[in-house]
Order: sequence, then structure tokens, then C-alpha cells
Amino acid sequence: MGGKEEDMKILVTYFSQTGNTKQIAEAIHEVTSQSNDSFLRDFNEITVSELDDYDLVFLGSACHHANLAPPVLKFIETMPSSPNFKLAGFVTHATYPPEGSEYHAEMFEKWGSLCAKTYEKLQNEKNIDYKGYFRCMGIPSKPIEQFINQQIIPDEEEWAEYIAVIVKHPDVSDIENAKKFAKEILDKC
Repeated sequence: MGGKEEDMKILVTYFSQTGNTKQIAEAIHEVTSQSNDSFLRDFNEITVSELDDYDLVFLGSACHHANLAPPVLKFIETMPSSPNFKLAGFVTHATYPPEGSEYHAEMFEKWGSLCAKTYEKLQNEKNIDYKGYFRCMGIPSKPIEQFINQQIIPDEEEWAEYIAVIVKHPDVSDIENAKKFAKEILDKC
């Protein structure tokens, strides 16, 4: 890589069903494409064997069942050990961020915390040069929204508060934070 950012070939790829993760991927790509050879591609358009064609891969996923989406989990299981690329992860989730309160932290631990742990596990088990992780809230699909309302937040008042917050994400702040994340990862490389 020569240590120069402009020499990097970067892949920003994402698994997105509702468009939340795609929005974050586009924000990351906006930054990475400024001084690099950067490609934005839907997760369904790539293969594991292609990843070594890049110096840096940003891999994004929606959070499903507190972890990365099943297709992404299956994909990363097939990643080779000690690949040539560096990896950064990003996720959109439909739970509160843990910083809000003790209750929010408990909710996040139960419904969103495995995503970061899965990326870290890749670092350890596959000897991947893992550079960092970004997460933000994203509005859930209707079936997930119904599940959350029926199984997680059945109280009407609490549900109204949750919906009022979640429908705004990813918001302008989330997009700006994703861009900052991309800059930080580029600086690490």
C-alpha cells in the first residue's frame, strides 16, 4: 500500500433491506472516494474471493437477532485467514444505543451487542487486520417493528416514545458520524 491514502483500493459493501445500512454505506463511500479508488457495492454483488483485491473493506449489515444479518454471518464464515485486506465494520440497528440510560444499555446488550463482538471475533479467529466499528439506529422494517412492539416494547406509552425516536434514523447526525468514522479508519490505514 505504500502508506499513502490515495494508493488505497477500497470496497464499501453493505447488506440492506430497508435502506438504512445503504445510507450509511453511501456516507462512508463519499469520504473514501475523495482521495482513493473506492467502490460502493451491494453485498449481494460480491464474493469472498474478491475481497483480497482491495486494501480496505468496509462491511456493513443490518442487525438481525442481536447480530449481523444471517447472509453476512454466512459470508464471513468463509473468509480466509490472514487476508491481505484491512476490515472495518458498520451496522444499523433498531434498538436504543447503550449510551442513553441503564435501560437502553440493557436493551442494546440484548438486541444489538453481538454485531461488534462478531467483527472482533473475526480479528482474533481469522487474523484479520480489523480497524474499527460504527453503529447507529435505523428504522425497522414493518415485520421487525411488529415484533419489537409485541415482544420487546408492548407498553403503549413506551412504544410511542420509541417510535418517535426510531423513525428519525439514520438522521443527519448519524450520517455525519459515519463520515467521521470513515475518516478515522482512513487515518488508521
